[in-house]
Amino acid sequence: MKTFYVYIMAGKFRTLYTGGTYNLERRVLQHQRKLLPGFTSQYNLNRLVYFETFGEVRAAIQREKQIKGWLRARKAALIVSQNPTWRDLSEDWFDKK
Repeated sequence: MKTFYVYIMAGKFRTLYTGGTYNLERRVLQHQRKLLPGFTSQYNLNRLVYFETFGEVRAAIQREKQIKGWLRARKAALIVSQNPTWRDLSEDWFDKK
């Protein structure tokens, strides 16, 4: 059974990006190394500050759309509820050379 993830990346000034993937480590690394052109690389969103896991892709897509529809304050409250210091949850995942 595959696991699907909905995640939120943040930058230095707490700009937020919500996304979904089935391989969270790979996707976070892609964001951190700016391998994905677009919003996250343009705004240097390189810190994983929140994620949820799902066993069903439809549920993950539904949740991603739900969070994307929220105002920034509600997204920030969701992050703070699980990660009050906005720590990079992936800080120990990769060699940061």
